[in-house]
Amino acid sequence: MNDDEHAKRGIDLERPNAARVYDYMIGGKLNYAVDRMFADQILGVLPNARHMALVNRAWLRRAARFGAEQGIRQFLDIGSGMPTVGHVHEVVQAIDPSARVVYVDNEPIAVAHSEIVLEGNDNATMVQANAEHPDEVLEHPTTEAMLDFSEPVMVIMAAFVHFVPDSRDPAGLIGRYRDVLAPGSHLALSSGTWEGQGEETQRSVALYEKSGTPLALRSPDELAALVTGFEILSPGVVFTPEWRPDEPLEDPPARSGGLALVARKA
Repeated sequence: MNDDEHAKRGIDLERPNAARVYDYMIGGKLNYAVDRMFADQILGVLPNARHMALVNRAWLRRAARFGAEQGIRQFLDIGSGMPTVGHVHEVVQAIDPSARVVYVDNEPIAVAHSEIVLEGNDNATMVQANAEHPDEVLEHPTTEAMLDFSEPVMVIMAAFVHFVPDSRDPAGLIGRYRDVLAPGSHLALSSGTWEGQGEETQRSVALYEKSGTPLALRSPDELAALVTGFEILSPGVVFTPEWRPDEPLEDPPARSGGLALVARKA
């Protein structure tokens, strides 16, 4: 793809992109030199960063499976990034092939690749939209065609809200999605945290500041405050590997660098 094609697709190769950096961290190939360079800088000050990304991804799969096990058959994955093996539609459609999934991202590469991966899957689709503008997501024709908001939906925000600083009102943002959800809907949310972290986390946050994509890491109480109107389910707000693990934990939970919760709208 030449520079003109990049520009036409809205791909900025001057700055690293969070979705593409995350893709590189979890071993994907949908990234560019600028993303790999930035990711390697992060790994230089925070060698644990790749582990953090992988355990967050594992939590995402457990949360999606939990939602399907509760009988939810509609999923809205906000800031979904690049689809990889074990993505939400694969997890929930293994339980019920009729489960419907709408992925949302504004990164053109994520959107283009998702369309390729999801080709032929009538129950999973991708919407290119800015998730911080809920109307853009909820009133998108594809979302309206795929999801019935009079029935329960699981909204997933995995490693998304820590890119929304307090100045952009993350609680209000989540509330706008909450308000359209039917009773019995769920919210699955994970975020980076300062809790149990060391100076290397401060250094990585400083790098993100310079990249133009600052991080807003939060405590358990701060995350809980973002989900007013939902009931946080057991085990509460915990480090990502502590949320309903499939097997005994081998690493200290704080090594994940992230917190997670799943909550239900009554």
